Order: sequence, then structure tokens, then C-alpha cells
Amino acid sequence: MLIDAETYQRILGDELRKLRRQRGWTRKELNQHLQSEISLQTLATYELGTRQCSVVRLVELCVAMDELPQDLLAKVHRRVVVDEPGRVRVDLTKVIADAQPELLPLRRWAEDRLNHAAPVASTEIQLDLSALERMAELCGIPTVDLVGRLRKLAS
Repeated sequence: MLIDAETYQRILGDELRKLRRQRGWTRKELNQHLQSEISLQTLATYELGTRQCSVVRLVELCVAMDELPQDLLAKVHRRVVVDEPGRVRVDLTKVIADAQPELLPLRRWAEDRLNHAAPVASTEIQLDLSALERMAELCGIPTVDLVGRLRKLAS
């Protein structure tokens, strides 16, 4: 299995940002809870996934936000690598950006879902078989065709 380091790093940053926001903290407030001094710009680059975070720094960030490092890494790993059996991962922003005319009902659904999501909610979701079957029916295409198109969008 190949690991896409860039994606892993971006999703780790996204999870760090979610943790901080769940606590209602600004980056400055998070920085005040850390053992060591780091710049706000460095925190921002960790959250954006544009800078790698050392293991020690990651543990420090997790401890400050009362999160077990292994739990955070498990969340990241699930988002990057593992699709649950019988489910297909879908990035709603990619669905919205896609121009395939058959997927118009799916695009409308994705837009509605994102418009009603919490501000820190992920744009990625996993759809089970029954949801995929209903969406395929709305799009007027076979389920297997829809799954193939969604997987292609994800790559």
C-alpha cells in the first residue's frame, strides 16, 4: 500500500484545526496551552498541512487539547486509507465541481448538505449501499456506474 504523504499531512492538519475549534480556541489561545513556544504561523501551517509536524510536537498539541495522539492518528488514518466495507468515500466539493449532466441530482444534494453542515464539518462523507442505490436511481444510472464515477472523482 502506498501512503500519500501530502494527503495524510493535509488531513492531519484538518483534524488538528477541528480539535482546536471544538474547544473554541484561537491559534493564539492554543499556543498559550503548549509547553514550548511556537509561532502562530507555524501552527497555521500545521493546520493547513503545508508543514510537517514532529512526533513530539504532535503529542504536545494533542496533550494541550486533551486528545490522545493515537486517537487523532486513527481518525486521520481512517480518512486517508480506510473505506469502511460496503461504503464509498465521497468528497462533496468534488461532486459539486463535477460537470457530468447525469450527476446533477447528486450535485444538488451535495450543495444542500454542505450548506447545512457545521462550519468545521468535513467535506468528506461515506455513503452506504442503500444511499448509493437511491442516488443512482435519482441520477437515472446503474448503481455500479455511480460508484465508478464517484471513485474516479475521489482519485
